[in-house]
Amino acid sequence: MHNDTRSHGLWELTAPNAPATQVLRRTCRQDVAIVGGGYTGLSAALHLAEAGLKVSVLEAFEIGYGASGRNVGLVNAGLWMKPEDVKSSLGAPFGERVLQLLGNGPAEVWSLIDKHGIDCDAVRNGTLHCAVGASGLKDLKEREEQWQIRGAPVHLLNAEETAERTGTRAYSGSLLDTRAGTIQPLGYARGLARAAMAAGAKVYRSSPVTGAERSKGKRWTVRTEFGAVEADWIIVATDAYTNVPWPEIRREQISVPYFNFATKPLSRELQTSILPGREGCWDTREVLISYRLDRERRLVFGSVGALRGTGASIHRAWAIRAARKLFPQIGRVRFEAAWYGMIGMTRDHLPRFHRFAPRVVGICGYNGRGISPGTAFGRVLADHILGTVPDSDLPLPVSMPEVPRLRALQESYYAVGAQLAHFVGARI
Repeated sequence: MHNDTRSHGLWELTAPNAPATQVLRRTCRQDVAIVGGGYTGLSAALHLAEAGLKVSVLEAFEIGYGASGRNVGLVNAGLWMKPEDVKSSLGAPFGERVLQLLGNGPAEVWSLIDKHGIDCDAVRNGTLHCAVGASGLKDLKEREEQWQIRGAPVHLLNAEETAERTGTRAYSGSLLDTRAGTIQPLGYARGLARAAMAAGAKVYRSSPVTGAERSKGKRWTVRTEFGAVEADWIIVATDAYTNVPWPEIRREQISVPYFNFATKPLSRELQTSILPGREGCWDTREVLISYRLDRERRLVFGSVGALRGTGASIHRAWAIRAARKLFPQIGRVRFEAAWYGMIGMTRDHLPRFHRFAPRVVGICGYNGRGISPGTAFGRVLADHILGTVPDSDLPLPVSMPEVPRLRALQESYYAVGAQLAHFVGARI
């Protein structure tokens, strides 16, 4: 997008075409204005339009331009945190509410894909959280116990079972979550937009919001460069790619870069050896590795870091070494696409429900878990506006943005630390 091959990489090359959209060049009157054309905004637009409300989505660039079109494509259940950590951090009743909502998050994604015929290479064979060493296995055992108490279909696999599913003997075990799977993430975003438009929502591209003010009649006017939307409600759905007029969202988040490389399609022999079931994988390292296969059996291999400056060559060289170390059978590694994006991390790794002003709401801080949470939280925002989910039934407490301590220093730590880790990593 925007002539930058490192922004969306493989996903832009292989996604179905986006539905035809226009720049907003007039003033229109709607029930809801949604700022941001990613999973949250498009899910909310779809559910609101299906309920009969008039909705406009204002996207600054293109559908799925932010994290929705750049991520790995893992449709995970829950959050990065262990269930009991979520419960203790959020307290009652929110902890168990959000665990139930996001535990069922992949099912919401699969349901929308089936209902609207979204072409996004959905593979529902689960995901594997892979254990590095004894400490990693201990962590996964705790996760298994805490999810199984809640009736979730997660199972700890031993080293041999993990090797059979992944094609590498690098791990001491893995946690299989059969609720989860993989998709083509940009294809899913474009499919959500097409479904929302078919339901009556208006989706505008290249229409960045420049300001929003409330009239005495209590309606909001959301302005873009060439037009405006007058609406009763505003949903802010920009998360890590927020600019104006809600910069406090960006200040609240620690911005962490994440890159992916995609190989050429694997040979038939390697297809039976590396991820034969096409599960999506990531491991328990602090600077983690993720990998999965796409429709054409390309290996998509990623980790923390930005493909800019010295990072571009350092991370590429590491990815080649790491892929060959994990999968010796792969031979020479040749990448045909490379891209990266930003993850918005909050202080405690939990998402936030914000009410920025009367009838201006948003959920942000996905912490690297955007696909199913974005889909589910988009529906929650729609239900909140429709009145079926009052404040007392929200899955998250209402809060105002807060700036984490030493945010700039933490961002530098992730960016520079990832380069250092990858400069020396996978050399043995």
